[in-house]
Amino acid sequence: MSLPPASRPRRAAPWGDRLFGWAARGSAILTLALLAGILLSLLAGAWPAIGKYGIGFITSSVWDPVGGEYGGLVMIYGTLATSLIALVIAVPVSFGIALFLTELSPAWLKRPLGTAIELLAAVPSIVYGMWGLLVFGPILATFVQQPLQALFAGVPVLGALVSGPPVGIGILSAGIILAIMIIPFIASVMRDVFDVTPPMLKESAYALGSTTWEVVSRVVLPYTKAGVVGGIMLGLGRALGETMAVTFVIGNFNQLDSLSLFQPANSITSALANEFAEAASGLHQASLIYLGLVLFFITFVVLALSKLLLSRLRRAEGAKS
Repeated sequence: MSLPPASRPRRAAPWGDRLFGWAARGSAILTLALLAGILLSLLAGAWPAIGKYGIGFITSSVWDPVGGEYGGLVMIYGTLATSLIALVIAVPVSFGIALFLTELSPAWLKRPLGTAIELLAAVPSIVYGMWGLLVFGPILATFVQQPLQALFAGVPVLGALVSGPPVGIGILSAGIILAIMIIPFIASVMRDVFDVTPPMLKESAYALGSTTWEVVSRVVLPYTKAGVVGGIMLGLGRALGETMAVTFVIGNFNQLDSLSLFQPANSITSALANEFAEAASGLHQASLIYLGLVLFFITFVVLALSKLLLSRLRRAEGAKS
């Protein structure tokens, strides 16, 4: 008894394959073209400031629109300081959230808790800024800054770090607000990449007598390091580019006289938000665009360093094996 011939799968039309290939290639080229266009437009707009100040723009702390002198050091310092504070706070908290949701949380709590954390990302940034200015700032000044000033009064370095009027706005306040804003992004990415770890690897480690921390540090993290670094970079990119929340709580004051974490300061994004609409065409506007170009460069350097870190981790992993 002969079996009927098996039906051969129908092949897609060649024109469909070519069309899909052209669409994919066009999307990639369009992305590169948009990136190049943004970079060229920033260079063109900032060229008067680049021609006058050169690289000295990023080392000068003078920002005087009346006198026609501009330097971006204050804004660059504020951007980097607030982003660093946000990362220092957000990464451990996000790691703890992801670890709890994937390894320790009871089943009935995983979904509602995960949803609640993700909802934090849906809160508009201006709401975070208003809450930071009206609610969090006074709490920070009353219950953190004033006790620290009383504790470290007369101490040379620590006293300088907590000096300033207790008004609740400054670099530390902006950094904490940014940390709250980026925690949902980093925690969600970490939770998702922790979930893709093969259960057999974790169960084998538990069977050998490993603790939860040993399983996470020696099995889960090495397996998901690329995703973890990617989530951290996603949060850092959000912190570097955040505008309205930082504008509300950083103080918008151009000064580097004090390195206190509680002194009002400024950042690149807050300076652009406050001054660009009123900047006259010419050197003032070109200097603000120069700040945007510097922020673009900072983001590019951060992404390049993350790629370099991942490549070194992969090489080290290959050397160990």
